[in-house]
Amino acid sequence: MSTDVLSRTKGRVDAYFGISQHGSTVKRELMAGTITFLAMSYVLAVNPAILGDHGVLGDKGMPTQAVFTATAVAAVVGTLVMGIWAKYPVALAPGMGLNAFFAYTVILNMGIPWQEALSGTLLSGIIFFVLAVTKVREKIIDAIPLQMKLAVGAGIGMFVAFLGLKNAGIVVASDATFVHLGDFHKGTTLLALFGLLVTVIFLVLGWHGAVLYGILSTTILGIVCGLVELPNSFAALPHGLDKTFGQAVIHLPDAFTGQMIIVVLTMLFVDFFDASGTLIGVANQAGLLTKEGKLERAGQALAADSVGTAAGAIIGTSTTTAYVESTAGVSAGGRTGLTAVSTAGWFLLAMFLFPLFAVVADVPSVTAPALIVVGVLMSRALGDIDWSRLEYAVPAFITVIMMPLTYSIANGIAMGLLFYPVVMVAKKRAREVHPVMWVLMLVFLSYFWFLAE
Repeated sequence: MSTDVLSRTKGRVDAYFGISQHGSTVKRELMAGTITFLAMSYVLAVNPAILGDHGVLGDKGMPTQAVFTATAVAAVVGTLVMGIWAKYPVALAPGMGLNAFFAYTVILNMGIPWQEALSGTLLSGIIFFVLAVTKVREKIIDAIPLQMKLAVGAGIGMFVAFLGLKNAGIVVASDATFVHLGDFHKGTTLLALFGLLVTVIFLVLGWHGAVLYGILSTTILGIVCGLVELPNSFAALPHGLDKTFGQAVIHLPDAFTGQMIIVVLTMLFVDFFDASGTLIGVANQAGLLTKEGKLERAGQALAADSVGTAAGAIIGTSTTTAYVESTAGVSAGGRTGLTAVSTAGWFLLAMFLFPLFAVVADVPSVTAPALIVVGVLMSRALGDIDWSRLEYAVPAFITVIMMPLTYSIANGIAMGLLFYPVVMVAKKRAREVHPVMWVLMLVFLSYFWFLAE
């Protein structure tokens, strides 16, 4: 009898997700979800390190325990919505780059409390949802030129890598030259260099979960060398959300200010195009695009991403978005939403492992290599920019270079979008500039004139 029940259940799962239709099996989908989790689980250590009060933010940061729990819950919710509703083998979690923007630009540079920053994240998620379920999404996607989309992704990669180099102690401040090479005699810097080396080796070897394995290797060496403390326990019941849950809703009225408009626009811009690019890339690798090269159920897939963002903000973390590491599961045969459901299951289990991840989050040298490597992967978009045409090269370069040099993703996007229309006019191609670009130009011009410090 139990065999019959199991068989019927398996059949229903197969029919709902279209597993056989896509040439896959339940076993393969579950394994693919596991591989996706291994490839992206580093976020459970890195996100609390960036947003938490044990890191650079200090007392301006969010409670580290709460960030860890919120990261896991947001990943579970967002990934389940993507898997069950949109039926794509794509996992979601708080995005790298956007968490750095949340912490270093919004909280540190702009002086906005994290509670209000969460409200901005929630508002961007709500707007994203409206765009996703209407035909406006196509108009927005068409409005921003491809070259600027590529530049934003590459610039965020540069910014994230710079954060990693800084946290590792490889790049340090200098009164004479602003930045300088760090002290390679320090144990923490050497530990970070070791972590970077092994992570790169794992990546070159093509290991799924290379970043996670790099973190684990670095942590073990740090423990042996006395640079990382052993955890007091290996598991604990999830807690901490009482300090963050609902803060985004409570402070939502605070999101309607001049500064927060720029914050919301930046979050929306980056998340919208990052999610679109990731979904198309993963779908293409999985063979899920239509003959016309379009994304099936695009509205549902993008809406799932926006739901993840809104839910994550309410729970207590920065923008939740589709992870390109989902390609690891796809390369292992994942083709349907069951892959995402499997990944969500692993994040649910990981929620009980805070003591282990907390040890990693408390030592910047351990998580720094992950930031550098993620930066490298994001910066690959540089190769797709048309550098031979100055009307593209100039605004793209300004976008990329301004992010790390001004320590702000928003500044980089704003500068690039200011230059693009002007350069296109000079090139006598003003008709190719979408009206939305002119509106954004005026918005960011106002930002620099009235709001930027």
